[in-house]
This record gives sequence, C-alpha cells and structure tokens, in this order.
Amino acid sequence: MSKYIPLILFTVLTNFGSQILLKKGMTSIDQFEISREGLTKSALNVAFSPYVIAGLLVMVISMASHLVVLSRVDISYAYPFLGLSFILTAAWGHFILHEDVNLWRWAGVALISSGVALVAKS
Repeated sequence: MSKYIPLILFTVLTNFGSQILLKKGMTSIDQFEISREGLTKSALNVAFSPYVIAGLLVMVISMASHLVVLSRVDISYAYPFLGLSFILTAAWGHFILHEDVNLWRWAGVALISSGVALVAKS
C-alpha cells in the first residue's frame, strides 16, 4: 500500500489547495445580505469568482484522485491521510492569513499528525 502514498499525498494537496482557493474567493466578495436581492447578487459574485471556480475545479480533481486511491487502497489506510489537509490548512491560516490558531487547535493538529504517522507506519 505504501506505493500509493504519492497518489494519496496528491489527493491531500489538491484538497488543501481547493480549500485555500475557496477561502480566497469567498473573502474577496462582499458579505452575504439576507434578502432576495442580496442573495442573488452574492450568488452571482460566487458563481463568477475566478478563485471559487478554480477551487471547485481543484476539488473535483481531488475527488477524482481520491476515488482512484479508494479503488486501490484500504479505506482504513487511505482515509486518515486526509487529516494532513487539516494540518496544512491550520498552518496556512496561522502563518499566511494570520488567523488566531490557539493552543487547543495546535494540540488537535498534533493529535491528527500522530494519528496519520501511526497509520502510515502500519
């Protein structure tokens, strides 16, 4: 199963990339207004945001590669690796977006990292 780790990591990285692109797209548009006109305007802004479109395309690629992984690897082996995307996303949020990632979140990231390491070792 370890020969599929590069494909699994590709899935993780594309999952992470899609989240970053979607975040960029959603923070670059106006906030949603809860009204018919506001929701229509927001829906159009989302639908035509290049970052949202790119994020959705990368997400489709990620899901396609995940399906390939699932066709070749035990789910109990492959799925925990997706936890790496949580680690990457938390690190991106903290170091690039300057979000407040507190000690409890880092502890969660450490637990996820430990779990992924144990699964990879098995």
